[in-house]
Amino acid sequence: MSRLAFSRFSIISLIILSIVMVIPSFTMFSTAFKTQEELLIFPPKLVPNQYAWENISELFKQYDYWVWYKNSLFVALFSVAGIVISSSLVAYGFTRYNTKGKKALFTVLLGMMMLPYPVVMIPQFILFKHLGWVDSFLPVIMPHLFGSSYMIFLMRQFFTSLSNELFDAAKIDGCSEFRQWWKIALPLSGPVVATVAIFSFMNSWNDLLGQILYLNSSDKFTLAIGLTSMYSSVTRLIPWNLVMVAAILALLPILFLFSVAQKYFVESIVMTGVK
Repeated sequence: MSRLAFSRFSIISLIILSIVMVIPSFTMFSTAFKTQEELLIFPPKLVPNQYAWENISELFKQYDYWVWYKNSLFVALFSVAGIVISSSLVAYGFTRYNTKGKKALFTVLLGMMMLPYPVVMIPQFILFKHLGWVDSFLPVIMPHLFGSSYMIFLMRQFFTSLSNELFDAAKIDGCSEFRQWWKIALPLSGPVVATVAIFSFMNSWNDLLGQILYLNSSDKFTLAIGLTSMYSSVTRLIPWNLVMVAAILALLPILFLFSVAQKYFVESIVMTGVK
């Protein structure tokens, strides 16, 4: 195959794959602004005859969507703050201190990355139940205050690229270890901090299993639980148009984060792969 033919084949393949990837998003937007009558038409129309913009207000009238949104933001923001602070502290320790057993501890940390959540789900639930934390936000926030093995690994890889001379000079000037972490390590680690924040926010924002275990009251539902409750009823017709409107609004914070921190995100991925 000639270079020109291969180039044309690649372009055509990318166009086809792009169309395939866009179709679900287009269907979601199309369904979100259809009337209930248009949802029952078969075969379904790709474009509604008249856009039902009132579906947005109808979503807030029929469901406690704003409560779900506030709860998700509350849990996500506290989870992000906890993971960034705790994971960076542990990663800084792995990078700066040369003590016996450090490699063994780091190996154990890497092994923790391979444990799926269902393995620790039952012991965690028993612990939080005895603490009386069920049906509160504490079980979905407190575990993040002790770091994440993957985030610690990611930040540790980035910290190894920082110059040791900076920390040595700070130590000579009388800077404590805590201030070296706070004043030097974190300010120079903007890309990896942004990446960890994005990953942590997405994990918390989309977490259904971890939240549905502990949050039972409707006033504590998050978006993940609320969206599930919208189409889990067997006694009435599922309002797929309102479900899609809710899904679109739930995507906005993640899209905003990626648009703002995209440069730092790409830079961090490149830097953590370089020794």
